Amino acid sequence: MATTPNPTVGRASNGVLDRPSKGALVALLGLGLILRAWLCFHDDGIYWPDEIYQSLEPAHRLVFGYGLIPWEFAEGARNWAFPGLVAAILKVAALVGGDHPRHYLIAIRLVFSAIGMVTAWGTYRLARSCGARPIGAALGAMFFALAPPAIYFAPRALSETASAAAVVFGFAWVLRPAARRRDVLVGVSLLGFSALLRLQNGIFCVGILGLLILRRRWRHAAMCTLVLAGWAVLYGALDWLTWGEWFHSAVAYLRFNVLEGKAAQWGESENTYYLRVLWTSMPIVAAIATPLALVAAVRSPGLFGIVLVYLLLHSLIGHKELRFVLPLLPLWFALAGAGFSWVASWVPLDARWPAMVAAVCSIVAATRFHQLTFGELGQYEHDRSRASAYDDFGPVNRLLLAAHDQADLCGIDIEAAHLAWTGGATYLHRNVPIFPRGTSMSAGYYNYVITFGHPIGWGRIVATQGALALVNLPRSTCVPDPSYRWKLP
Repeated sequence: MATTPNPTVGRASNGVLDRPSKGALVALLGLGLILRAWLCFHDDGIYWPDEIYQSLEPAHRLVFGYGLIPWEFAEGARNWAFPGLVAAILKVAALVGGDHPRHYLIAIRLVFSAIGMVTAWGTYRLARSCGARPIGAALGAMFFALAPPAIYFAPRALSETASAAAVVFGFAWVLRPAARRRDVLVGVSLLGFSALLRLQNGIFCVGILGLLILRRRWRHAAMCTLVLAGWAVLYGALDWLTWGEWFHSAVAYLRFNVLEGKAAQWGESENTYYLRVLWTSMPIVAAIATPLALVAAVRSPGLFGIVLVYLLLHSLIGHKELRFVLPLLPLWFALAGAGFSWVASWVPLDARWPAMVAAVCSIVAATRFHQLTFGELGQYEHDRSRASAYDDFGPVNRLLLAAHDQADLCGIDIEAAHLAWTGGATYLHRNVPIFPRGTSMSAGYYNYVITFGHPIGWGRIVATQGALALVNLPRSTCVPDPSYRWKLP
């Protein structure tokens, strides 16, 4: 015998949020935006070099003609789609806000933070497509808006954060009830675009095709195949235009990471790493969202299965970082929203009360976004696990910004950090050589140094950041280094 859902779910059960619930959602999403914006102005640090050298630095080189080159862009192991997108943002920001690196860096961070909030809205839309009532979908959006790792990573120019918006909206369009051909076309195109930004998102593309086939939506599956083939051709063509061979970046990347296993040089972790780190980075949110997402598996097994496959495949690869699974977060929280709606339909309680409790818990969790340690984020676990992940190497980058303002700058040496953990030419924004630590001072290649302490007798201290100093050496010109290359050591 069919049962009737509990009518006490709340006024949101008619398909739209009531005014108090809508106001609460707007306020919570606004809080998420404020926290992200705060980071944009206060955190100059680096979580991992990829946020500079897989995005900002190649974009800077594309727009301004110079920048440090990592091995991926020396050997063609990265597609140019994501750096090209960042380059467009960089160019517009430089034109509108001036040519100072501080201005365009904040602009880029704000754009990426805005993408994060768009992703939160996409979480709401996907939850609705999975059958969530508005209050449950709002809960899923709130989880993403206030989850500490989602806030922490939001301003960083990473393909994982940028592509998450395309992923969640792609699924939201394809999985919406009574989806039409146009809906499928838009949704699959967004998933194809996400794979162009980040190759690993191709798992989602295969997953949505398999889901359409399992649901026997044959016409939509055929359309999906054609659209994804088009995006694959675009991926290969971009590689051909930039690297000279079709799918060059995909082949080089897979050869390096899968066949040769060279990514292991940056460390390997156990297969349960992602489950562990998702818990340590946001225990309160995970404790609430995970059981709800498991409940949703009964009603949305297809999407839940895609999430599990994506997580499993990443877990089988030795080198792991939390950022690799960031595109999963909005899908997971959307499932949590759907699970909440299903549970609330059968429990004799107004759904707004447990939603309020979850909101308060999420706000409490969000207050820790700038207190996260590298250990909680699963980074540098063996040597710096208790170190704060906030503004790491930020002092070095602020001294690079100070060096930009020195009119007589003709070369700079960075003794305080490996070049990979600095902002490079993107922060310096002066077409002068950037030398790694250990470069001879007597050779005369540079006239500024970023070093530890306040060295006596070296020259004039121009600026300081904690224990670090920008020092102007007593020379007005630099000797050209004929062997200098812009390659990142």
